Amino acid sequence: MNAKKLYHNESVVSRRDFLRTGSAAVAGAALSTMAIGPKTVFGGESRKKIRMAVVGGGFGCAFHWHLDPDCIVEAVSDLREDRRKALMDRYKCSKSYPSLEKLILDKNVDAVAIFTGAPDHVRHSVACMEAGKHVISAVPAATTMEDAEKLIATAKKTGLTYMMAETSYYYQSVITARKWYQEGQFGNIFYTEAEYHHASPEFPKKGSLAINPDGSKTWRYGYPPMLYPTHSTSLLIGLTGERLVEVMCLGWEYGMTAMKDNVYKNPFRNATAFFKTDKGHGFRVSEFRYGAIPLTVNAKWYGTEKSFLMSNGKIIEKPLTITARDKSSKDEAGFSFQEALIEQYDQPQWWQTDLLPEPMRVGGGHDGSQPFITHEFIDALMHDRQPTVNVVEALAYTVPGIIAHQSALQGGKQMKIPQLV
Repeated sequence: MNAKKLYHNESVVSRRDFLRTGSAAVAGAALSTMAIGPKTVFGGESRKKIRMAVVGGGFGCAFHWHLDPDCIVEAVSDLREDRRKALMDRYKCSKSYPSLEKLILDKNVDAVAIFTGAPDHVRHSVACMEAGKHVISAVPAATTMEDAEKLIATAKKTGLTYMMAETSYYYQSVITARKWYQEGQFGNIFYTEAEYHHASPEFPKKGSLAINPDGSKTWRYGYPPMLYPTHSTSLLIGLTGERLVEVMCLGWEYGMTAMKDNVYKNPFRNATAFFKTDKGHGFRVSEFRYGAIPLTVNAKWYGTEKSFLMSNGKIIEKPLTITARDKSSKDEAGFSFQEALIEQYDQPQWWQTDLLPEPMRVGGGHDGSQPFITHEFIDALMHDRQPTVNVVEALAYTVPGIIAHQSALQGGKQMKIPQLV
């Protein structure tokens, strides 16, 4: 890619480097230890396009594969006929399969986007890679340590690309924060708070996320909050590249009697985790599924020189910056304190810029993140490189939640977090 000047200063940053700076450098170092085998190189003079297949006609319809100049949607699949039709209509695709098992036999498919239920992500991703297909899956990458180990082992064995479609990594405020971190504007980020709040009814009803129209339970029924942590954990790991090494987590059980028969044997509706990073920093994550709370993904990054409060579009309409000043004042009791300048920040909409190919500057859900995710996966395959949220990075976001849930089940026991590389 050609380097382009993106800011009114002297730095020249490529589109890819701008989006990847932060965690990608750490993940890349980790991946260098993996036994990655030879891969198909799609780029070069022939400029072969990636032939994608999309599986899962719910969230799978939200992406932009048909708009990427280097991509063709070869096939789609869902167990439900109505969802297969929705995928075909969305991506202008004439080929569909009634199951993933049949789709992965298609030799014309290079890569598969998995948007199935969370407990099936590893099983489906492994099946695709063993069939010779690159994979991008919805979050989380895994729900158990056994599955997490299986996923990374398969990526190593096959040498194929795996990416997790983490939307928070490409939120507009997060792209800004990554730019500032790269430039050193924060100083030292010594503490971060992140949250994903998604309240649901106390008693699930038919047609809800937890109950199908026919009355059967979906995978979301009673699902443990900390097994869906990546919207939060990515807000620190995806910025600084730190790893979460210890956790203490507290769960809250209110209202779970209505769903006590869940397959996870999960007693918690809400959970709050307190993590320690490999740099000795504190990181609080709250995953709430019940209460008087708005639907939000949010973060607060506290630095020695600058802090940034991410906008959630509801409580905080615009992001706030807090800048330390070389000036002190005294409070009413006469104690000195350092003054800080608090300002609203006019957040750029990065999806409107040349960070994306022109046909993909369409915005989309999850704060404009979906075209970025789409293009990052395709671009990584075209240039034979690891994507931003590759398998090592994805598990760095995912595994801390698995251990946090174990901590909550043991009343908040302090636990070590294994690092999968």
